[in-house]
Amino acid sequence: MPTPEGGEPRVSGVAGGQGDAGTGGTTSSTPSPTALTPEAYKAELGSRHKSMTAAIKGMASARGVKALDQRVARAEEALSGAADALAALAPPDAVRAQHDAYVASLRDFATELGSTEGKVGARDLCTSSAVLTDLDDKLAALDEAGEALQSAGDYPADIVDVKAARKQTRRLSNGAFVRKGSTLNGRSSLEIDNGAPRDAVVTVVRGGSKAFSIYVRKKAKFKVRGVRDGSYKIFFTHGVDWDGKNKAFTRDCSFERFQKSVTFKTTFTATQIRWHDWRITLHAISGGNARTAPVDPDDFPG
Repeated sequence: MPTPEGGEPRVSGVAGGQGDAGTGGTTSSTPSPTALTPEAYKAELGSRHKSMTAAIKGMASARGVKALDQRVARAEEALSGAADALAALAPPDAVRAQHDAYVASLRDFATELGSTEGKVGARDLCTSSAVLTDLDDKLAALDEAGEALQSAGDYPADIVDVKAARKQTRRLSNGAFVRKGSTLNGRSSLEIDNGAPRDAVVTVVRGGSKAFSIYVRKKAKFKVRGVRDGSYKIFFTHGVDWDGKNKAFTRDCSFERFQKSVTFKTTFTATQIRWHDWRITLHAISGGNARTAPVDPDDFPG
């Protein structure tokens, strides 16, 4: 081909254009996997049904913040793994839509569990009931998707056997005894000042036994009278929404104790009887001399 002086050879064309037969590239496609028979699909679902159901039930029955944290993590792992495995299957054509919705709901629920695990770790959620309430929408969607797939062919897909309660903010009256021991027949008193923004339960321990537990509302005070002589350790938990059955706050919980024990002592003389009264504050104050320390939830006297 002639080349203009000072120029270069040039070739023109259209990439990807249709040329003559035999001059183009080759294409290939991966055939879709063959759909499972209803029996085989049922077996695949059944092999995962027990572990997923157990993971959700285990989370719902957890007692204590640390156990709850672990079980939420296990549930997230179990459901995420099941979603991946089921997504790789080719279900019977008749239930393809229900299958896809079920897998999508499993993924959504597992993702939400990951977020919930962070809330448990931060003590924003402190009981299994609070976790279920937090998961309410995703839990209901998973329940609906499982029931839809199960009813389409008696497939074992309904894995939700728990119900979420509505969000509550339950409180006891100020000064209500959560536990009232038989030792409140002494002369001393313990005044509790809870200036914190959350309600509290104060648990007083003598030796290895709980002497009493008292509920003190936020920004309130209460005086416990009749404390007997002895050395006492004082624990307190702050939080929101008191679950009387489980004796725990369901949200925004913290666990602390006073580092030093408090001693009550009565002294008798020929003419007088003297005793010690104590006053504690559950919030930081200027000039306070009683230090507190965090407590592992498992070590808190329940």
